[in-house]
Order: sequence, then C-alpha cells, then structure tokens
Amino acid sequence: MKDNTTYQPEWINYPPPPGSYRSIFKYGDPAGFKHPSKQMLDLLKKELDLTDEDLRLKNNLGLDIIKADYPVGLTRKQVQDITKIIGTDNVSIGTYERIKYSFGKTLEEAWQLRNKKTGLITDLVVHPASKEQIADLVAYCNENKIPIYTYGGGTSVTLGIRPVKGGVTVVLSTHMNRIVELNEKNQTVRVQAGMLGPDFEHQLNYAPAYYGTKSAYTCGHFPQSFEYSTVGGWFVTLGSGQDSSYYGDAADNVLAVEVITPAGTIKTIDFPAAATGPDILDIFKGSEGAFGIVVELVWKIHKYMPGRNRQYFSFIFPSWETAVEATREISQGEFGMPSVMRISDQDETKFAFNLYGIDKPVINKLLLLKGLTAGNRSLFIGTANGHKSFARNIKKQVKRIAKKYKALYITGYPTRKWEKGRFEDPYLREDVMDLGLQIDTLETSVRWDNIFEVHKRVKDFVKRHPHTLVMSHASHFYKNGTNLYFIFITKFDNIDKYIQFHRSIIDIIVKSGGSPSHHHGIGRMMTPWLEQYLGTEQMNVLRALKKHFDPNNIMNPGVLGL
Repeated sequence: MKDNTTYQPEWINYPPPPGSYRSIFKYGDPAGFKHPSKQMLDLLKKELDLTDEDLRLKNNLGLDIIKADYPVGLTRKQVQDITKIIGTDNVSIGTYERIKYSFGKTLEEAWQLRNKKTGLITDLVVHPASKEQIADLVAYCNENKIPIYTYGGGTSVTLGIRPVKGGVTVVLSTHMNRIVELNEKNQTVRVQAGMLGPDFEHQLNYAPAYYGTKSAYTCGHFPQSFEYSTVGGWFVTLGSGQDSSYYGDAADNVLAVEVITPAGTIKTIDFPAAATGPDILDIFKGSEGAFGIVVELVWKIHKYMPGRNRQYFSFIFPSWETAVEATREISQGEFGMPSVMRISDQDETKFAFNLYGIDKPVINKLLLLKGLTAGNRSLFIGTANGHKSFARNIKKQVKRIAKKYKALYITGYPTRKWEKGRFEDPYLREDVMDLGLQIDTLETSVRWDNIFEVHKRVKDFVKRHPHTLVMSHASHFYKNGTNLYFIFITKFDNIDKYIQFHRSIIDIIVKSGGSPSHHHGIGRMMTPWLEQYLGTEQMNVLRALKKHFDPNNIMNPGVLGL
C-alpha cells in the first residue's frame, strides 16, 4: 500500500552552470523556475503509478560542462571570408556557441543534451548587424553552396532550426532587434525580425515616451514562448498568440515583409489590401526560412487599453461537449470576439483545479449542488479587450450564452490566476524531466464538425499507453473552427521508443482529420505528414518556389520537407 505523504524533491533552484548542457536546454530565464506543487506531484503519483522513489531527481541533469571539441566543416578561407562580411566580434567557431545555436526546445533535443549527445552541429555562428551584411552573407553562401539556418529566440518545438547539413547559423536577436519606424496614422510599425516579444511590447506600451505618439499600443500577440521568441519567428512559423481570437494570428498582423533570398531581396508593399494578383506576402507566411531570411516586417499595432477596459470571466460547464458548443456559438455570435477564450476538457479541468487552487471541498460541494460533477465538467477562462463598452458587451454576451448551456459563472479569478503565470508554465518541463518523466505537447487545427472525432481518437490512443496522463484544451477560436492542444505526461526510459510514441500521436491526429500543426509550425518534425495533408499538387508548388528562391538548397535545407 502506497504512502499518501508525497516526497518533495530537492529541485534545482539555481541558474545552470555557464557552459553546461543544462544552460542550453533549460527553458527561458536561466534564473526562472516553476516547480510542481505538492498537489501536482500527488496527481502525477496517482495517474502515473509512481512511488516516492520515482520522485527523486535522476542523474542526467545536464550540469556537466561541455568539453567536447568538434571540427569546423568549413575551410579556413570560408571562415575568413564570412568574418570579413560580418566582423570579427560577431563570428564564433567556439564549440559551446555552436551547440547552443544548433538546438531548439523539443523534448527530444533536451533529452539528447541531457545525455551529452549533440549530433551534427552548425559550423559557424554569426550575429549580423545589418540587412546589408545578411545580403552579402547569403550571396556568398549561395555561391559556395554553404547551408544557412536562421535563429531567432531558439524556442522552436519542431526541430525547425537543426543544422542537418552543417553550415552557418544566423542569429538575428543579438543586433537586429529594434523598431525602425512607428507610423501612428497608419497604426503600423516597421520592426526588425530579431526583436524579442517583451522588448517589442514594452516599447509599444510606452510609445508616447519612446516615439512621441498620442496613444499607447500593443502588438496583440502573446504566445506562451513570448518572453524568448522573436517577431520574425512568429511570422515565419505561422504562430498564434493567446489573445489570437481577438487580435488574430501572427500572419494576420503582418502587412509587409523584407526577405533576403539567394535569388535577391523581396520587399512587399504595406497596403492594407490590393487587387494586384496573387499576394507575394503569402508565400513567406510559414516559410520557416526555406526561401530566405525575413529581416524586417510591417506589423499592425492596436491601442493599448489596460486597467478597467479589460474584462475577465470564468465558468464551469457541465461537460466538454457543452463548452465546445457554447464557444462555437460565441465565435459565430457576430458581437465581437473575446481576446482570450480557452476551454479545458475534463482531464485538463481536473488538473487546472489542482494547479489554480480551485479544488477545495467547499467549491466542490457547490459545484455538485449545481449538477457539475467531477470527471465531466469543463473549465472556461476568458478576457475581452478593446473599448470599455465593447469589452463589457462581449462579457455580457458570453455570460448569456454560458447560462444557456447551464454553466456556472465563477468570477474572473481563475482567468487572472492563469494570466499571471501563463508564460511560466513551460518552466515545469525541466523539473518533470529531472524526475525521468516526459511532458510534451502537440496541437492541431479542427473544424467544428470534426472536433469531437479528433479529440476522442487522439485521447483514446494516448490513454492506451500505460500510466500516461493526457489533457486537452481549445484556445484559438474562429468562426469556422478552433484548435486542439494536447498535453501528455508519461515515462519512457528509451528516447527511440518515446519518439515512436510521439510520432504515432501525430499520425493519429492527421488520420482523424486534424492538421499536422495549428501554430507550432512544421520544421522537420511534421514533414512526413505534410504531403499527405496538402497533397502532391500543393507540395509541387512549394518545391517550385524553393527552386526559384533557393536553387542551391542552402536555406534551412530539409525544413518543410524541401
């Protein structure tokens, strides 16, 4: 019989040692941590059939200093030539930097680094300071057939920045990270692709001080990777932020781009709309560096109206099914959209109650009296932005529809709790992996008429694996459908078996009618399913574009299956 008193691990509470493997795979702020609560450990212990011994930190914590030495695959002359283009201070052939900028944030990459396995790494890391340097570099590498990979914030979870053929990694966030121009009349900014989310949002929020504007602004795009992802990265991966239901996805906020390709520089025009044939801008949406390097973007900005304008609301629905139907009605209601709208299925609701401290006897008693039984109920959290009267009306209409589906209004407390920690949740991954467990995610786009089919088939498949916790939510809403985001926690002792399990989930997603990705991009991870999803004719269009822009296949080779 298991002891109910859960052992408390001695979590790592200090930044990774400089030069260590952990300093590369650790997510976010080196000094940032979010440790699992006792309640979360109790839940994991129960759902994954763990003992207290299982909750002790394992040996592969990645604290060792990297001492390996990898030869550079470029000639001495090539390194010298590139150094002349970029400048001595902004070129590195050091092993640590080459490994650092060769990895993203997939679970399998973290697993490899924990086990001191790096695979093929980039030969050279460069930090260009101008568009001109990038143009010269691309021309040189094209002439010499040297592969190029673009690194923004390094948060890719699709193997999108892995240097599979060696070559040069171009880091944009070091120097190419500022707003070039703010046009208040047009409500746009021209921004360099390497600008990180927090810097971008801060300067827009304080635009009157920085740029002399009359109003404060917001970018409106807040992915969970917000703190360590770049504006260019949002666009080239077709990213979606947590406020997307109101502000739109990343590509919806981009009016124009400047892209440097081996075939030349493309600079699209920032008209709000034009009937001038197929839109070249669309070619670069989601292109993930396969055609060229996006160096600047014209981004739509929105008025920043914090404080009382922002409305918060949360509900408990009787079931996942009623929550889905209610959010469909809200999305098709023609009264405006909430900025945040998120519904959790019954398994994630149970987890969220635990995480947000809602799982109290007095609350559960009230929910039972209202007919909201544990194991069925669904948590809904939401916010509304915009003009005060607009935001208030959205909240009013959402409450009306929720009442129709017999949901219980529980104030805005859970939403505020979620908002406060929404960028911190990924920090849990390191601790979970320190225990020898795996926590990972996959997401997909669905239509309203197939959401339940995709949800059921994926969860049924994952639950067939013993002692695995799987949860799901929908968090990006459109008139015609939504997304499903799956989170699973499990235990594998072998990386190859884990990858097989993970890829099988992707296969089930696609076979059940979902897309290979909703907002994480394709990278190299999803490429085996891309042609099946798009069809050969559409893939041939992408191949033709690749051949035009990048005839020598030097731009992020292998990404998107190109």
